[in-house]
Amino acid sequence: MNYFEETKRLFDDSALFYIITADMDGKYSYINKHYAKEFSHVHTNLVGKPYYITMHTDDMKTCIEVSTKCFENPTKLFPATIRKHDGKGDYVYTQWEYRAMFDDEKNPAGIFCLGYNITKFVGEELLLQKANEKIEKNNNTLKNIIFQQSHLVRAPLSNIIGLASILDKKILDSDTSNICDMIVESSKQLDEIIRSIDTTART
Repeated sequence: MNYFEETKRLFDDSALFYIITADMDGKYSYINKHYAKEFSHVHTNLVGKPYYITMHTDDMKTCIEVSTKCFENPTKLFPATIRKHDGKGDYVYTQWEYRAMFDDEKNPAGIFCLGYNITKFVGEELLLQKANEKIEKNNNTLKNIIFQQSHLVRAPLSNIIGLASILDKKILDSDTSNICDMIVESSKQLDEIIRSIDTTART
């Protein structure tokens, strides 16, 4: 228990980290100043109050599961992401590491938790997720364009080139023959442009 007490003293004035402990009845037995300030809207004195009053009810299950793992593996730390009431009708996201506490007789004494606010990080993750979804949507659109160019556009374009070539071999007056030559040449140029776009899009 001594190293828990030392850690509590070291982080009692932390402006970044939360330190809390909960007893075996699931009530706060200690909170550092930063945690007390951040969640004073829930209660001005959280010590002695049930641990769950600060959190989203759906995350109570996470706390129970992680705490159970702590007592099953007393030398290990276990992570947990918990949503806490922000006092404005919404939640802040907090990241924690839990560890089981034992008294001098090696009996379970509670849970020690070190945490910090990750709301900004979660918000950036959501923005990144939306950006990735937009990129994926754009990629699908691009793939559809490539397909249309490769199959739907180039097929009739090849027909135009072929038909113009056939006409050019017929006995035509010079003006019509020149027009056929221009159609063939323009069609080939257009075909090359489509091939180039297709190749660039695939790389």
